Amino acid sequence: MNGIKRRAIFLDRDGVINRALVREGKPYPPASIDEVQILPGVPDAIQQLKEAGFVLIVVSNQPDVARRTTSRESVEAINAYLAERLSIDRFIMCYHDGGDNCDCRKPRPGMLLTGAREFDVDLGVSFMVGDRWRDVDAGASAGCRTFFIDHGYDEKQPLMSNYRVTSLQEAALIIITELNNEKN
Repeated sequence: MNGIKRRAIFLDRDGVINRALVREGKPYPPASIDEVQILPGVPDAIQQLKEAGFVLIVVSNQPDVARRTTSRESVEAINAYLAERLSIDRFIMCYHDGGDNCDCRKPRPGMLLTGAREFDVDLGVSFMVGDRWRDVDAGASAGCRTFFIDHGYDEKQPLMSNYRVTSLQEAALIIITELNNEKN
């Protein structure tokens, strides 16, 4: 390696790449491939970020596995479905529940740190894109700039993010514009 670290985009899965199922104002993951809908603009945004040279890593809490309301196989099948359709470099999942006190569950930065090690990523020039406060906090804790996709969920909001947007497509436009400004 030439000593230059790579840039990454860390992406939450449900609500960023695919539609979260919203019940009573709260987002939930799809339970099976049949419920998966890739959000509008996501394929183009992913392709633009990939062409700009970013490593794309999905980091997602999937506590329903620990809660035994969905299987790990279902989560992995959804990831495989998305991987077939999008240029994602890696899916890193946390299958723990909040009480498990693991290092990987967002808002802790463990999944981002794992991805950064695997791909030789400089977190200071990388981004975290998520739709919940835990995503933003994990990204900030890891040293990334953060995007909060605001879907108006009826839950705690992030105290602070670098950007508040309405979609991954909007986040990608800002990231690529910034990248182009750095080059000029």
